[in-house]
Amino acid sequence: MITLHHCVSARSFRPLWALEEIGLPYELKMLPFPPRMMARAFMDVNPLGTVPAFADDALFMTESAAICQYLAARYSPGVLDVAAHEADFGRYLNFLHFGEATLTFPQTLVLRYTHFEPPERRQPQVAEDYAKWFHARLRALAPLLERQDFLCAGRFTAADISVGYALMLAEHLGLSARFAEPVARYWARLRERDGFARAMHAQDAAARAQDVSPVPAPDTR
Repeated sequence: MITLHHCVSARSFRPLWALEEIGLPYELKMLPFPPRMMARAFMDVNPLGTVPAFADDALFMTESAAICQYLAARYSPGVLDVAAHEADFGRYLNFLHFGEATLTFPQTLVLRYTHFEPPERRQPQVAEDYAKWFHARLRALAPLLERQDFLCAGRFTAADISVGYALMLAEHLGLSARFAEPVARYWARLRERDGFARAMHAQDAAARAQDVSPVPAPDTR
């Protein structure tokens, strides 16, 4: 049985989206944000106090991009996964981790210095600098997305889920108005996917059923 611990629109949305794209059964356990403060018992599940916390029988994982890679390879070969013998295997891995390590990282600093710190410690210039960093790295995708609908292998893959979540977070942060046009069109295509819509519905329904606010918290870590 697959179990996913999730906060609304947090990084754990990546594996939730992958699960819905694949059509796997799973149990979704919703948590208030931040769980390490608002749901202390969760520390017994994941001592890091972060989401995602993902279990597939005895397997336990906490990294959102790695969980997507696992789900794609184990449960969606040739569809969400890109195999080692395919020409775009390396590009797939690069974009899969680019979404988290390169795109989401600067966004967390924007969040910290605009929302997390107390007013006297907030740093608007730091937040703006990291927002520019995010957009500079995101713009590197524009020439590619001008030529093709998805990032690699001629199809939608887990790499698109990884990068797509970074675009979703950018929208929550008010950064999406500065997307280059090819990136904006790509994000619109991703939002139109049935798997994305199902994941959005799943988190909203589960949050309401489990008495957790369905509104995303500003801190999505």
